[in-house]
Amino acid sequence: MSQVEIDPRRRSPLVFLAPLIIFGLLAIVFGIGLFSGDKSKVPSALIGRVAPAIALAPLEGLQRDGKPVPAFGNADLAGGKATLVNVWASWCAPCRVEHPVLMGLAETDAVKQGKVALVGMNYKDEAENARRFLGALGNPFSAVGVDAAGRGAIEWGVYGVPETFVIGPDGHILDKHVGPLDQMAASKLLQRALKAR
Repeated sequence: MSQVEIDPRRRSPLVFLAPLIIFGLLAIVFGIGLFSGDKSKVPSALIGRVAPAIALAPLEGLQRDGKPVPAFGNADLAGGKATLVNVWASWCAPCRVEHPVLMGLAETDAVKQGKVALVGMNYKDEAENARRFLGALGNPFSAVGVDAAGRGAIEWGVYGVPETFVIGPDGHILDKHVGPLDQMAASKLLQRALKAR
């Protein structure tokens, strides 16, 4: 029986192109997944659950209308009204970008009339820097709790700052926005908070 030898110079061009074609198809699939969809919607196992236990210290030296700004804890979050909890830091550039939106939220009738509370969780920050940040840009928060070690944020499943949570009147997490708020996202979260009342 004779063997037929194949001349290596006569291989099909597909043999060489197959890896490139496969790589190209995979790149397209990953690209579609990466660049489509809402990046602020990161799945959270905490949606629908009671907010994890948190007891934060107030931001030392922070005042509003001549009075110290209090911290907040779970008792405040389950106090019978919806709350927006914004996780922020003075060193966070996107926090600076979203801050005018938070100032606008603070001026809405819902927040001014006390239907929805707007509070801040200051994440891994120096007190002086946090006070300077709020002093320069304004303080939209009725309460600011300090999470200096980042434990509270870990318990809450924070991926990075800024993030904003909607907490229902019973203390359950209703929604979460990852990244800086824009007007549309802020309005959506505020409406979600108002519906929970």
